[in-house]
Parts: sequence; structure tokens; C-alpha cells
Amino acid sequence: MMTLIIIAVTVAVSLLAWQSPKLMDRLIFYPPAIKKGQVDRFLTHGFIHKDGFHLFFNMITLFSFGQGMQKFYNQKLGVIGFLLFYLLAIVVSSIPDYVKYKNNRNFASLGASGGVSAVIFAFVLFQPWSILWFFFIPMPAILFAILYTGYVIYLDGKNQFNINHTAHLVGGIVGMLVTIVIEPSIVPHFFNALMHPKF
Repeated sequence: MMTLIIIAVTVAVSLLAWQSPKLMDRLIFYPPAIKKGQVDRFLTHGFIHKDGFHLFFNMITLFSFGQGMQKFYNQKLGVIGFLLFYLLAIVVSSIPDYVKYKNNRNFASLGASGGVSAVIFAFVLFQPWSILWFFFIPMPAILFAILYTGYVIYLDGKNQFNINHTAHLVGGIVGMLVTIVIEPSIVPHFFNALMHPKF
């Protein structure tokens, strides 16, 4: 249920923020405001989105990967383990942008990118060859992760603000590292699975 709860809260907050520019401005990731003490923005920006497509894409991806991954984290960390993992990824994935843009009044970003990416890349460690359906196109999870990373790096290079592209990549790294720390045996499992594809 935790994945569904996260999705429900994110959808509700995004809808409210679309109706209230004041709320959107208060929740968005804005480094100068964080520098002045509004540290909650490290987390709140993960519950608002730019538009319907941005929200739908992140939430359908979270639903697809989160259902399986929440079992692992809840077993390892307790009943809210998956929630803690997800929130941690959102916060940590935003730190590089804060360091880079803390004095930039023109930078702002939003979206659950860090948390969703963490879940995706953690899933890949467990099932790299699991077949996923991406817009009706079947592909192995490892291929999806590679294409996803390339696309994010491309967008980040174009310096498109508002959607936090850097957080996608950093979130993925956070997801893998946290999972490895919790379950070190996942590393040999991943390489063994990678060398022995099963479709």
C-alpha cells in the first residue's frame, strides 16, 4: 500500500499546487530560499510536478517499479522502510543542484525525479533482464536504465530548468548505493544475472 499512498499524496499535492501559484512557489526547489532556512524544500519539491504528463510519467513509473521494491525495503527497514528510502532519495538527489545553484535566483526545479530514479535503479540490481513495457515497447530493465540515463544527461546538458534532470541521475546512484549497503550480496547477484540473461 505504501507505493499507492505516495502516489495518492503526490497527485493531491500536485493538483493543489496547480490551482495555487502561491503554494507552488512555496513548495518548489529554490536554492536561495533554502539558503535562507527553508530546508523543507529539499523534500516538498518531490510532491509537485510541472504538468499532467510529468506527473503521469513519474507516477506510472513509480507504480510499475515500486510495487515489488517496497517489499524488500519494508522487510529490511520496517513497515515504512520503502517510504524512508524514497524520501531519502528525493532529498539527497537535490543536494548537487543546491550546491551548484544556491546563489542563482533564476533556478528552480520540481518533481519526484530523485525518488523515482532511485526505485528504478534499485530494481535493475535485482532483475536487470526483466522485461518492461515502456509506452507499449518491451525492453529489458537494464536497457531502460541505460536509455533513461542517456536521456537525462542529454536534457541536463541543455540546461532546461524546472524539471530536475540532475536529480534523475543522482537519484539512481543513491538507489543503487543504499540498496547495496542494505544488502551487499546484491552486487554478485546483479553481475551473475547480467551474465545469464533470462527473458
